[in-house]
Amino acid sequence: MSYLPFVGLVARCRMVLTDSGGIQEETTVLGVPCLTMRPNTERPITCEIGTNVLVGTDPHRILREANAILDGRARPSSIPDKWDGHAAERIVDVLLH
Repeated sequence: MSYLPFVGLVARCRMVLTDSGGIQEETTVLGVPCLTMRPNTERPITCEIGTNVLVGTDPHRILREANAILDGRARPSSIPDKWDGHAAERIVDVLLH
């Protein structure tokens, strides 16, 4: 599946379960709760202020966190600073000045 259709699907999800680092970023920007099924992440900000929760590989923890989200108890989140889609503009500004 190409990127844009994939992001379109993610945007319409109630929750995403993943082991992918990149998807943690997309879900945070889209405000979609994300459960990452591994013990660590290269993108800790997605856990600190984003929608991502590291649940590891324990089936009981995964189920508990998934049920919490489905029951409307997703944790509050925000989009990290400068994750606004304007990075290219900021880069061009730096290069020009």
